[in-house]
Amino acid sequence: MKERLYLAWYSARANRSVCRRFAGHSTIEVMLATEKQSSRGPLTLLSEEERMFQSSVRQFARERIAPHVREMDSVGLFRKDLLQEMFALGLMAIDVPEEYGGQGGEFFQSILAIEELAKVDPSASVIVDVQNTLFNNALTRWATPEQKSRFLPRIAKDTVASYALSEAGSGSDAFALSTRATEAGDGNYVLNGRKLWITNAGEAGLFLLFATVNPEAGYKGITAFLIEHETPGFAVGKKEDKLGIRASSTCELILDGCRVPAANVLGEVGKGYKIAIETLNEGRIGIGAQMVGLAQGALEHAIAYSKQRKQFGKAIAEFQGVQFDLAEMAVEVEAARLMVYNAARLREAQMPFVTEAAMAKYFASQVAERVASRAVEVLGGVGFTKDYPVEKLYRDAKIGRIYEGTSNMQRMTIAKQILAK
Repeated sequence: MKERLYLAWYSARANRSVCRRFAGHSTIEVMLATEKQSSRGPLTLLSEEERMFQSSVRQFARERIAPHVREMDSVGLFRKDLLQEMFALGLMAIDVPEEYGGQGGEFFQSILAIEELAKVDPSASVIVDVQNTLFNNALTRWATPEQKSRFLPRIAKDTVASYALSEAGSGSDAFALSTRATEAGDGNYVLNGRKLWITNAGEAGLFLLFATVNPEAGYKGITAFLIEHETPGFAVGKKEDKLGIRASSTCELILDGCRVPAANVLGEVGKGYKIAIETLNEGRIGIGAQMVGLAQGALEHAIAYSKQRKQFGKAIAEFQGVQFDLAEMAVEVEAARLMVYNAARLREAQMPFVTEAAMAKYFASQVAERVASRAVEVLGGVGFTKDYPVEKLYRDAKIGRIYEGTSNMQRMTIAKQILAK
């Protein structure tokens, strides 16, 4: 399996995105290149390389992760050996350049990996999601050459990364930050404050953390810092006891006189808001993929159960009422997948995708909740027990409408974009 995964990435690297080859060319040239790429066929018709990659991740999820999902959910902890395997397979650095130890893949491959993992365990999916679509993307785009040399090889090899923006008073109002960064005058910044609901915090060795250097400047004071777990004055606090995605850690971060070198500022001082906005726009596509995978997993469980469960002398799949439920679930999953794939392809082609990303995240999170709920109903009484996976998928689905921008925030983004035309 490992060899197959590497082969998929090797082939993908030999067939780069058309638009990447046209970087620096005129708008007309890029448009022509994009038009050529669009001739590939339907959105869900994957290239040979993408199919190989997808198949490899699917096999890993079913063979290695699936046997441990229930236990990890129960104890609220993701197994370290599985984390190590995800690093070994390259799933934690999918589109990190090869020169830094990454796979040199494409953004769309990250989306495929997130979707396949979520079919089995959304907790595993979100770990890979945050690493790739938020942290890795931010570093490859905004880090200095020196920062890339320091940090990218680590996140490709064995270091989990985390993205720390939210605070008690800044959820949907993302830039109402109280965490303060003060210049110390000795080449360091001193950070004080607390972060809440930070994904991957329990396992992370590196954090992309946002703080304000000037509260009076509003969003223009926001600055992004790269912080290592061992930094004095930095600590991981309370771990949340959650409804769903329980094996994915969500923790508080405490900064008490945390001294961070100025060399660890990502991008420009006061321009952290730009990094946050642009990475979250991409991250929404990742959450959409997670929700599509979750919904597909729930649908597959419902279909399998309906074929073997018998009532009144025949499988319940033969009853029209059940058939209609399954049909409607399948329609919604496919519609959500098309929206997610379209947003991902637009991003990969370097075309505007903000509206499509918000739509994909908004719709897919709704679909995941509805499909998981109906899957529980198809299974009936056993679906309400922890002996069957749909109960867990139903719990896991709820977070999709909350993190990386609530459904209301997605509505606001979509409305703003369409009214500006």
